[in-house]
Amino acid sequence: MLANRRTAAAIGAVALAGALLSAGPAQADSASPSPSAPAKAAKQAPKGDGAKAICKRLPKTESRIGTALNRLNGDATVPGSIARLEQRVTEAKNAGHTEIQTYLNDRLTFRKSLVTTLQKRQEDLKAVSTWCTAQGSK
Repeated sequence: MLANRRTAAAIGAVALAGALLSAGPAQADSASPSPSAPAKAAKQAPKGDGAKAICKRLPKTESRIGTALNRLNGDATVPGSIARLEQRVTEAKNAGHTEIQTYLNDRLTFRKSLVTTLQKRQEDLKAVSTWCTAQGSK
């Protein structure tokens, strides 16, 4: 029984010492002057505009935007389409569910604005595609 207590005390002392030693460098680092802070920030700063990566992802990005636009412009049978949400707003209005109608109508407003945003991005990507082709990156 006495040996178990000594073992437990020794393990506890080792754990406490380990915790104090591991916390020491963190405290010392935070107490040091800030010259090391800009060095860390410089490592994380971008080294370019990411054009190579944008050109590499271009086909996938164009596909995703096209898929989203097709879904939004789909008929009432397509989940996520504007037509389907309009139908739900109408059904909520006919059922007299004013709060639901308001909620769905706000979602409909956002979804319609999303179409405009995605169309703008699609146009922007056409220009990016032309640029990537000219650079030989596509």
